[in-house]
Amino acid sequence: MTREIVLDTETTGLNPLTGDRVVEIGCIELINHIPTGQNFHRYLNPERQMPDEAFRVHGLSDAFLADKPRFAEIADEMLDFLGEATLIAHNASFDMQFLNVELEKSGRRSLANRVIDTVVLARDKHPGARVSLDALCKHYGIDNSRRTLHGALLDSEILADVYLELIGGRQVALALVEDARLPVGGPLTPRPARQRPTALPSRLDAPQLAAHAGLIKSMGEAALWGYYRDDETAA
Repeated sequence: MTREIVLDTETTGLNPLTGDRVVEIGCIELINHIPTGQNFHRYLNPERQMPDEAFRVHGLSDAFLADKPRFAEIADEMLDFLGEATLIAHNASFDMQFLNVELEKSGRRSLANRVIDTVVLARDKHPGARVSLDALCKHYGIDNSRRTLHGALLDSEILADVYLELIGGRQVALALVEDARLPVGGPLTPRPARQRPTALPSRLDAPQLAAHAGLIKSMGEAALWGYYRDDETAA
């Protein structure tokens, strides 16, 4: 089983070494390149004022973030969700640096997970082309119409689709499903429907009912069927 986490962060700026902080984390779980529906998403109080330039990017205001938890309060929960999974991010060095600085500030270990940068994948697959998330969505026909502002969870969902396209993931997922359907050692063949040797009676006659009641009685009070005996005999 291959477990991967597609992640994105939103921040107060571009440099965590000069005081910029993480204000949103969004993570999407993939198992064998297929989204599982499990995610990790938190807004964070950066304990500093939001610059106008950053607000115009993600729309997260000081007032909105004021009652949100600090990074240190959710750090262990985030680390538990990430586990040892491979991490996938667009321009991954940006997100990894921010997360590791936040982890260091909160007294936790830095991330040691394997990291895949989808910018690198895109440049290798499409040399010379634009590799922004929006450009890749346009190239692959992925709907990003909800992306009026940057958002960590939404961007992770979109990036998961982009990542699967970059690695041929839709074909990979289809192959995994088809392999699961194939019996070992041969091609897929329709299975004949199982037939009962004799039809079940639509209603039990008196001797059958008496035999059935005796069987239930012999099984003792633990017999679950005993709870339904009256309903069955009345049917």
